[in-house]
Amino acid sequence: MSLIVQKFGGSSVADADGVRRVARRVAETRNAGNQVVVVVSAMGDTTDDLLDLANEVARKPPARELDMLLTSGERISMALLAMAISDLGVPAQSFTGSQAGMITDGAHGAAKLVEVSPLRVREALDNDNVAIIAGFQGMNRSSKDITTLGRGGSDTTAVALAAALDADVCEIYSDVDGVYSADPRIVPSARKLDRVSSEEMLELAANGAKILHLRCVEYARRFNVPLHVRSSFTHNEGTWVIPSPDEILTPQKEIPLEQPLIAGIAHDRSQAKITIVGAPDHPGIASRIFRLLADSEVYVDMIVQNVSTGEHPLTDVSFTLDESQGALAMNLLRAAEEKIGYTRLDYNSEVGKLSLVGAGMKTNTGVAFQFFQALADANINVDMISTSEVRISIVTSVDKLDEAVRAVHTAFGLDSSEEATVYGGTGR
Repeated sequence: MSLIVQKFGGSSVADADGVRRVARRVAETRNAGNQVVVVVSAMGDTTDDLLDLANEVARKPPARELDMLLTSGERISMALLAMAISDLGVPAQSFTGSQAGMITDGAHGAAKLVEVSPLRVREALDNDNVAIIAGFQGMNRSSKDITTLGRGGSDTTAVALAAALDADVCEIYSDVDGVYSADPRIVPSARKLDRVSSEEMLELAANGAKILHLRCVEYARRFNVPLHVRSSFTHNEGTWVIPSPDEILTPQKEIPLEQPLIAGIAHDRSQAKITIVGAPDHPGIASRIFRLLADSEVYVDMIVQNVSTGEHPLTDVSFTLDESQGALAMNLLRAAEEKIGYTRLDYNSEVGKLSLVGAGMKTNTGVAFQFFQALADANINVDMISTSEVRISIVTSVDKLDEAVRAVHTAFGLDSSEEATVYGGTGR
């Protein structure tokens, strides 16, 4: 008997028909002789609708009350799914995050798991029930307050439960058949990946790929949890995310395969760029700038500093961040103008990031040339560049981003002869 954790995103349970379809999928897995734990997101766009409602009734909703509100979406999903599964003759019990033992720190809106003690979940399984858990949420033990794990946190809930229960696999269901070489909504010829290493998946998730949440991939890698990304709308084999590149195996899991050069392309259109113009070029200035941002939990991505010259050298420092934190970062830097000593600040929200990811980059030459040649041929201007062992990222104008993704995808021979199918609407 296998223990399988299944996570279903909002597009999979968007309406009553979707809930019944998921219920049938869960019942099939359970009737095949498996123990099943299910993690669900809120239905469709419920979370966004609740956020809109909160902002209608309050100028600045308190973080504690916002968490109380947002977690109701997943509780609706879990209860409805338990009803639908029970209606099929399969016993099922639903649990909130706190009832499932998801213990977090006290950071409302972006809490981190500090302990997972799924005692009631294990008890439900031992009593032959399907256990259904509301994703995205937990409880702080000190305050007894309900907390949320941030957007996409249901993925993390599923992997954390899989690790704590020593599950055989964690299946992440969405509205596409797996992890693709690019977003199939932008590149219809994107090909599905049969296998991808967690190292590559971490880079893809961190750089804009929406199919898996970054913290979920980190958690799976740390606790050696196999992930199977697949569609809730079909029974097709999906994409296996394997903890080590050396374990990219055939379906028979006997013969390791050579890593492909490129796994895929991620893009992120939620970026903004800040340039600090005319900052003094001497030791300690960069530390002062980024300490200021770090103290307010502003997450900086790419950083570029210009070369300076002259007797009293000045330099320009540019960095990217999530657009949602742009206003906060600008206010912090304006308040520190005298302390830093810059000439002016420039802000640009019309930028996007493109990232080419592949473990094969480590042992192959010419990847950078091919990448930048593809961008040049498509007349794509590059503003910033960042690299790692398995990634090359660039920042460009957001209105050129889709074109850039398609150009690079084709240049590296990633196009498939079959058009990818998106069954739902969001990919999560």
